[in-house]
Amino acid sequence: METLLKEWYDKIKEAQSVENLEEIRICVFGKKGVLAAEFAKMKTAPNEEKSKIAQDLNTHKSSLMNELSARRITLQTIELQKSMKAEAIDVSMFSVGSEAGALHPVMETMDRIVEYFSAMNFAVKTGNMVEDDFNNFEALNLPKYHPARDMQDTFYFKDEMLLRTHTSPVQIRTMMSQKPPIRMIAPGAVFRRDYDITHTPMFHQVEGLLVDEEGKVSFANLKYIMEDFLKYMFGDVEVRFRPSFFPFTEPSSEVDISCVFCKGEGCRVCSKTGWIEILGCGIVDSNVFKAVKYENVSGYAFGLGVERMAMLIHHIGDLRSLFEGDIKLLEQFQ
Repeated sequence: METLLKEWYDKIKEAQSVENLEEIRICVFGKKGVLAAEFAKMKTAPNEEKSKIAQDLNTHKSSLMNELSARRITLQTIELQKSMKAEAIDVSMFSVGSEAGALHPVMETMDRIVEYFSAMNFAVKTGNMVEDDFNNFEALNLPKYHPARDMQDTFYFKDEMLLRTHTSPVQIRTMMSQKPPIRMIAPGAVFRRDYDITHTPMFHQVEGLLVDEEGKVSFANLKYIMEDFLKYMFGDVEVRFRPSFFPFTEPSSEVDISCVFCKGEGCRVCSKTGWIEILGCGIVDSNVFKAVKYENVSGYAFGLGVERMAMLIHHIGDLRSLFEGDIKLLEQFQ
């Protein structure tokens, strides 16, 4: 019996496939297998030897099963490795059918804006899209029933909660949580009830704020950084400042650049004026500083629409097309 079972141990170790191993299992453990035949011989063995024979056979049975399981795992691992090697795909190989992705033009423009101001040591701050009336309007010198609120009609919830109409609340919350000096920009999505060729209900803004001790910040500082920023974004353009009104800045200014389409000669895009309005800015109104309990400080602020800049940079005619997911438009930016 010892010699016979040793042969099967050797056959298990030498098995070259799972199928071959299954044939061996049947020959050893099947109803007509080797072990079944050995157990059958116990009928003719002397009674005093039956216990010893049964113990030896059960020991060999357990050992053979362990050998069989270990060899099966080894063979399955080998077969899996062969299969993986045969089916392997070199993902680094060039595929004619693949297409390169690209950032959406709005996000690409946003990244360029953030890149510039980060290089100028402005911190990037983000905030809530759902705001309360105080942070969105009251603290920005826009009390209830102020006519300037009509320009920022938005989507309201109950209890004076609303979708923010600009990213200015981020500036308010920043000023209420830390002391000057502050040098920050607030990029993000904002919401207003507008929908036409140059407006959508949701769009993106980048607003900036710089606050320092009284007398350290002037309109000249604001004018310099606005001119430098616009030349960074649009190249060799002329920049002009026009007096304007914003409740949260005084004095306030609209900033125009020479038309990037006609180079200032006058066209349909610039309404024959040679200029395109690009952003608003000004010196922070003292009432804003009172709302956040700042004293003896001065600062400037500015705000711009990212979609408007993307339209001008990429010569896109309709703002709404940026949100329609038109592949024919977007694939031009790959």
